[in-house]
Amino acid sequence: MTINLDDFITLALAAGREIMSVRDAGFDAKTKIDGSVVTLADQRAEAIIEAGLKTLAPDIPMIGEEACAEGRIPECGDTFFCVDPLDGTRGFAKGGDEFTVNIALVENGTPSLGVVYAPATGELYAGEPGRAVKTLCEPHSARPMAPLEEVGPPISPPTQWRVIASDYSGRNERTQAFIVALSGAATHASSSVKFCRLAEGAADLYPRFGEVSEWDAAAGHAILRAVGGDIMRLDGGALRYGDRAGNFLIKGFVAYATSEAKAAALKALA
Repeated sequence: MTINLDDFITLALAAGREIMSVRDAGFDAKTKIDGSVVTLADQRAEAIIEAGLKTLAPDIPMIGEEACAEGRIPECGDTFFCVDPLDGTRGFAKGGDEFTVNIALVENGTPSLGVVYAPATGELYAGEPGRAVKTLCEPHSARPMAPLEEVGPPISPPTQWRVIASDYSGRNERTQAFIVALSGAATHASSSVKFCRLAEGAADLYPRFGEVSEWDAAAGHAILRAVGGDIMRLDGGALRYGDRAGNFLIKGFVAYATSEAKAAALKALA
């Protein structure tokens, strides 16, 4: 069965509604074995997504953050779904609004379709080969309030490179050194929305010096690739997904919106 972007959007919105419902009702946060935080919202959102994906494509395995935490790790091969039902759980548990639902389809080790939905703000981004779109939804109903609008990076390079990072990682020395090497301007965002800011032209580069899980990046990566951007490892090599032996960890990357931004990043890394 062919998976299309509308299917992903529908599942992301359904998961977002469940997350907001759990938040409204109140919840407790727990600490997983790896020290990360999990809530009922993470678990219920992933259950919705997993059930939906099984209906759409029962033969395609899903690598999900909570499933992996429970030891349910399928052999994924080159094609699989990569899901983070609630990216930014720690902030969500503290009452913040900067968290997202991430759903991606990975084919031949590379994300091809992806959706990033921020339930609290209603921001929705989605991408497939050759097309990336965004819209704004009403947070509790997750009902789109406007038609999908195509997005893309600027045609010409900016006068100063705009480097986006989270408030936390943006303060570390390697990120600061990277920004200085570029003579760049720093800007901040949380969760997977950072990739979307690149895709829509609000920033040019997103460096991450440190480990992140594949499900943190896959959906945003698909959206970025849809507009001609990409993500590279810190050594400049292509980022591939499905590293089961390595616990699906990415050991640092730089996301870029354009080829010019990539060239500037490689120079700064050197």
